[in-house]
Amino acid sequence: QVQLVESGGGSVQAGGSLRLSCTASGSIFNIDAMYWYRQNSGTGRDLVAGILSGGDTEYADSVKARFTISRDSARKTVFLQMNSLKSEDTDVYVCGVRGTDYSKRRFAVWGQGTQVTVSS
Repeated sequence: QVQLVESGGGSVQAGGSLRLSCTASGSIFNIDAMYWYRQNSGTGRDLVAGILSGGDTEYADSVKARFTISRDSARKTVFLQMNSLKSEDTDVYVCGVRGTDYSKRRFAVWGQGTQVTVSS
């Protein structure tokens, strides 16, 4: 079983920064991709950023040039550096990880989410 633990959320003034972390643990043979989504209550989860095992990244247009996703493969941890935060970035941010366990079964798991609140 694979578990995710997220940290780093909080409250910040507009223009400020936060760094989110998400660490995976459990029976993990390989991680293919790690993602950050926002739990948009109106439309469901929206992709914020993702990073593949080869290092390729993708970002939502709304966060390009402000957010940076990175990872520490040895620690099975993904980070989201959030700069120049805006009030519209306020949401619950959820980590997602996709990979293969030691039984060679594919898995896709979600974290509990961490609240980010940006006040103007």
